[in-house]
Amino acid sequence: MNTMPQDPVEKAIALHDRAWDYRERAEYRKAKTVCSRALRLLERSSGPVHPDIANVLNTLGRIQEDLGDYNSASDCWRRSVAIVEALPDGGDADSHRVRVQSYAGLAGILRVQGKYEQAEPLFQKALALGAEYFGPDDEEMISLLNGLAVLYKYTGEFGKAERLYRRALRLARMIYGDNHCQLATIYHNLGGLEHARGRYAKGEPYARRSVEIRRMSLGPEHPEVLADTAALASLLAAEGKDAEAEDLYVHVLKGFERIYGPEHYELAVNLNNLAALYFQQGRMADAEPLYRRALSIKQRLLGQDHPDVGMTLHNLAVLCAATGRVDDARTLYQSTLRIFDHALGGTHPKTKLCRDNAAQLDSV
Repeated sequence: MNTMPQDPVEKAIALHDRAWDYRERAEYRKAKTVCSRALRLLERSSGPVHPDIANVLNTLGRIQEDLGDYNSASDCWRRSVAIVEALPDGGDADSHRVRVQSYAGLAGILRVQGKYEQAEPLFQKALALGAEYFGPDDEEMISLLNGLAVLYKYTGEFGKAERLYRRALRLARMIYGDNHCQLATIYHNLGGLEHARGRYAKGEPYARRSVEIRRMSLGPEHPEVLADTAALASLLAAEGKDAEAEDLYVHVLKGFERIYGPEHYELAVNLNNLAALYFQQGRMADAEPLYRRALSIKQRLLGQDHPDVGMTLHNLAVLCAATGRVDDARTLYQSTLRIFDHALGGTHPKTKLCRDNAAQLDSV
């Protein structure tokens, strides 16, 4: 029996709700198909400028990010922001929430694309609007604080990032208690921040807690649980706990490839990290093809000049230097420095590391 409403707006809302259900079950391709249908219905029935269309575009943008299609995600977020900026002032709480989420979503995809200077003012705008519309203790503020904190981690502003994460964590505990997936996200990111600071043992308990919380809610094979597991593996590898780290990486890679296929960003991140573990163990022949596969995926998804591409180029340079291929290493360091100087600036820790490594090569 067909229970789908006949009114086009009601039908679009029902399809949108179904898309959310598919997304929560990590059935991203089904979610994309259904969400796209909802969007087309609303476009025909509500005209080009309507908060419901912006809301569906926001969901579709999230799904495209899940699938690793960052260009399509960017198109969704940019169109959503254009809609909310064309809407008249005022509106109800739902339209305010859509507006805030539109700015935050565009900021998030700009961060993913490495456009940090463009992302920060949009995150700040979303935070200011969120506090104005809903108050500083609304649940919407958790993801906004977390999103800006992630940006500051990437720009090397670790103190700013930690303060925002701590604020988000306090708010999440107050609203949800101690075992909600919102807390898992923040613990994941606190572990990542400690990894970036080089304080690996301090980050490990955060990573383990994120895995524990999310696994209770989603099961062991959900992609978000796999992402938490991968973050834990990177900390374990940095601490020298190689056997556990390798087992986790292999498990995560199999899971991501099963869910996403062979060309997804999450796969690239973990190929790079497993290669780094093999490099530490002196397994150069095992490490290099993983680095090169990770590099190929990142370049395709993010472009040639993204700082994350630079990180894998840098790792390859270190490997080439260690295996006596000095000319190859020098070329890779030069490419990395060009990317880092432009995207991160000369004082960023990653830029300094690359410059120091290149200088050591020149002294050989």
